[in-house]
Amino acid sequence: MESKDPNANAKGRTALIDVIAQDPKTDEVVLVMNQPDEWNGSDEQLLALQERFNAYVSFLLDGEMASDHPGLAGKPARIEVRCAHMPDTGALELLALIHDQLVFQEIKLEVVVRNDEIRMPNDEGMTKSE
Repeated sequence: MESKDPNANAKGRTALIDVIAQDPKTDEVVLVMNQPDEWNGSDEQLLALQERFNAYVSFLLDGEMASDHPGLAGKPARIEVRCAHMPDTGALELLALIHDQLVFQEIKLEVVVRNDEIRMPNDEGMTKSE
């Protein structure tokens, strides 16, 4: 029986943007990053998360989004991390650091934990979703 590397899926998806959408309520461009796997606190998982964020931010800032989706160019942006499980301490610390860097680029960060229905918006801490 082969053991499956829980980070293999994330490693192969580093440059993949899961969903590109426009939020009609806020008129923001929303890039969705799905995190279906349980957080395991490994350095590999945190590195993969950081690399994915680098790809998402590069897509927004380096002109790729504007050329691929000209109707979304110039709109405010939000990266939404949709998790199946609550992030562990290491992931939360990394997400906080990423959030602080994204503020300088005027990109919002929101973490949504699907099975607990907890939303962690940009500047409000954790609140229950509506």
